[in-house]
Amino acid sequence: MAILDTTVVDVIVPKLTGPLATDMYGVQWIITSYMVAAAIALLITEWLIKNFGAKAVFLGGVALFTGASFFCGISGSLEEIIIFRIIQGIGEALIMVTSHIMIFSYFPPEKQGLAMGLYGLGVSFAPALGPTIGGYLTEYYSWRMVFFINVPVGLLLVIAGLVFLPKESMFQKLKFNFISFLLLSFATISLLIMLSRGQQLGWFNSIEIGVLLLCTLVGFALYALSELNAKDRLIDFSLFKNPLFANGMMIYFFILGFSMYQYFYLLPVYYEHIKMLPTLDAGIAVFAFAVFIGLFSPLAGMLADKIGAKKTVAIAAFFYVATSLFFLPTLNYYTPLHQAMLITIPFGIGMGLFFAPVTVMVLQNAPGHKGELAIVLMDYFRFVGGSFGTALATNNMEYFKNLHFLRMEELQNTEYLAWFLQRLHALSGLSMERIKAVFGNYEAFMSYNYGFYNTFMHAGYWGLLGSLFVVLLFVKNPFKKEVAV
Repeated sequence: MAILDTTVVDVIVPKLTGPLATDMYGVQWIITSYMVAAAIALLITEWLIKNFGAKAVFLGGVALFTGASFFCGISGSLEEIIIFRIIQGIGEALIMVTSHIMIFSYFPPEKQGLAMGLYGLGVSFAPALGPTIGGYLTEYYSWRMVFFINVPVGLLLVIAGLVFLPKESMFQKLKFNFISFLLLSFATISLLIMLSRGQQLGWFNSIEIGVLLLCTLVGFALYALSELNAKDRLIDFSLFKNPLFANGMMIYFFILGFSMYQYFYLLPVYYEHIKMLPTLDAGIAVFAFAVFIGLFSPLAGMLADKIGAKKTVAIAAFFYVATSLFFLPTLNYYTPLHQAMLITIPFGIGMGLFFAPVTVMVLQNAPGHKGELAIVLMDYFRFVGGSFGTALATNNMEYFKNLHFLRMEELQNTEYLAWFLQRLHALSGLSMERIKAVFGNYEAFMSYNYGFYNTFMHAGYWGLLGSLFVVLLFVKNPFKKEVAV
């Protein structure tokens, strides 16, 4: 439910300009505010769990998310919905980390792969399912239903959690480094706002983006200084001394964040803007590969339990890289819809195979008392990587669309084009201005179509980079003792 809201709202954003009396740049903050709030709340979640217990924090997160969903649904202004989206984002962070650590701890070691496979149904299946759910609710009911649908689910979860979740008795009085938290929060907020507004403002042609970049760099630098001189650190970076843990985090960042979220963003755009499908039909087309993410997530967990997490990650990397570099770039306007849906199925299998084994590997290579921190770092890496990936996909799409348009102009035979337009003018009876406008729109559309090839390929390159860390899992380090997984 929580992760679904990171993509389900993408579909309704264009429909909110009228009801909220704003423009596209205004409603974009509905997404940005949620992302920023979730990223910041992740940083304090470990401290909350250690002091109050995972059950209490989880139920508090569900209650926050449910209440905020209701108020988002009844909001009548942009300011109101942004405030409640911030509260929703905080709730998501609390839900993500606590549910993750509870599920992992409830299963015995020999079944932890299965546990993460079941959990992976949400992490990798929900973002792909978001456009389908959002499209259906918006088309047949109202955009407000996207938020209201969370309310009964959330209430049921709170009641079931109070009844069935086991009581906890072991609590720690963990000290919290408030200065490091503020500095890292400042840097993260600056970074995420820069990524979300970069395309809108023209990246480094904008003074605002330059200021945000400076704030990001200064914030991270001051955070590093604070951690070096702190007795109680916000993040224990000694975890990264374990090569399996460190490589797992890099796989999380580059493949599950940077690369995968580009495809979550690009595939609905392809179906809606290139194949020209209505919102609901585009959601159904996306659902074709989302189903296989859901099917293969628990299978990957069981496979990790049987043959080991590293080997399962290697199989997932092969599927993911092969399909992202050789299958998805073939999608274009001329690809029949059924063929496009079939091409995305092996890609869905690759995505479904990834989450469980990587998570098992990371958590089994973190000390038991650092499990909460390991999960916080995984979700933080995925969140920031996903934000980077989405911004990069938008930028690449615009760049390659313009590049193909210019190349089409350069290669045109101007004499033949003039004759062709005159011929259309004579046959159609339309004015020459309209004929030129129609032909210009056709050129723009085809450049957009061809631009998808390059954009898909570049998203795959980031997956290829992430697969290098998969290779490193099998390179023995003579200076470190690895924990078998």
